Amino acid sequence: MADQVLCSACRSLNLFLFVILTSILANVAFVCAKSTIEPCSNSDSCNALLGYTLYTDLKVSEVGSLFQVDPISILTANAIDVSYPDVENHILPSQLFIKIPISCSCVDGIRKSVSTRYKTRPSDTLSSIADSIYAGLVSSDQIREANSIADPSLLDVGQTLVVPLPCTCFNGTDNSLPAIYLSYVVQPEDTLSGIAFRYSTTITDLMDVNAMGNPAIKAGDILAVPLPACASKFPSYASDFGLIVPNGSYAITASHCVQCSCGPGNLNMYCMPAPFAVSCSSMQCKNSNLMLGNVTAQQSSAGCNVTSCSYGGFVNGTILTTLSSNLQPRCPGPQQFPPLKAPPTTVIRDTNFAPAPAPQFDGSGSPAPSSGLIPSTTGSLPGLPPASGPIGSTSGMNSAPSSAFSLMNPLASIPAAFLLFILVNYIMSFSLC
Repeated sequence: MADQVLCSACRSLNLFLFVILTSILANVAFVCAKSTIEPCSNSDSCNALLGYTLYTDLKVSEVGSLFQVDPISILTANAIDVSYPDVENHILPSQLFIKIPISCSCVDGIRKSVSTRYKTRPSDTLSSIADSIYAGLVSSDQIREANSIADPSLLDVGQTLVVPLPCTCFNGTDNSLPAIYLSYVVQPEDTLSGIAFRYSTTITDLMDVNAMGNPAIKAGDILAVPLPACASKFPSYASDFGLIVPNGSYAITASHCVQCSCGPGNLNMYCMPAPFAVSCSSMQCKNSNLMLGNVTAQQSSAGCNVTSCSYGGFVNGTILTTLSSNLQPRCPGPQQFPPLKAPPTTVIRDTNFAPAPAPQFDGSGSPAPSSGLIPSTTGSLPGLPPASGPIGSTSGMNSAPSSAFSLMNPLASIPAAFLLFILVNYIMSFSLC
């Protein structure tokens, strides 16, 4: 009788431990997410980038439709020459890696892009849409949840789906310097050191931004990669307030009237009339004969008198210009621009997963000027927020960088051997009783 009571107590204890074990494992699985999640508490948005690999040959306009973004903005974000004839109908080759500019919003307390809509076709499944068409930037579960789909096997042809895409803002800074964040899908051949080198940053900075406990990554993880950038100082009432341009690229604003560039020599944004500007408001600075982007320099015994006509934002259909004069030690040289590329027709080996374009590589087989900027990580430790950088980065909801989840959930650090011991002990209790 005593043995039966003891056996019953033993089973009850082990059942309790088994429930705890199951809960722990479920919790660990939940926090092991695909992308970094940035909590937010307001409705503002920022400019962000997606690293996208084309699943098939697509026209520039088709890529724009796939993400609901301006095709011209895709070209300028990748420093592709927009002056080519009929460039929006140029066919981009399959497996080409490009950057897609998006607006990153605050939705349900986290940063994400929810402006993308996709209309289903006869052969589509949630998995094919997520893994192939959107190149792993989203999971099938995310699409299912965002659209309240009860049965994923029952998709109507022509059904419009919201496609939630990963993005981060971190106040447009990285270690107190202007930055724009690229959501990058890790490829099988990637290493964290290789990604850091490719994007002119450091392993420590990538680990800090993505809240990683160690540099281990796996294919399919989505990393938030900070790119050095030029930040605008437009007034808050301007429609392009908060414009930020990654180093080595361009942006089109003011209804296609103004083109702004960043680098390669510095991180000062330079704006001028766009090459295809038509039906635009005046771009001449008041009380001068200078047009937007013009700079005059006059050497004197005291230094160089520099006068410039700068872009000040787009307000109610009007292009704001600012005339400024100052004395500088020496006269500035000619403005340097990021090198433009012809619309690509082939994918060059070993650049499929590189930035397209990147400041250090122009996609044509020869190095382009590098920004030379390596964010400082003084005072920060791997796995902790950088001393002066993004704060509050947590692992994402859908499958985070493979090493990030242990930082977000203390339970994930419980030794696997201990968990296994509980499970084995539970099973053995039945054979002993």
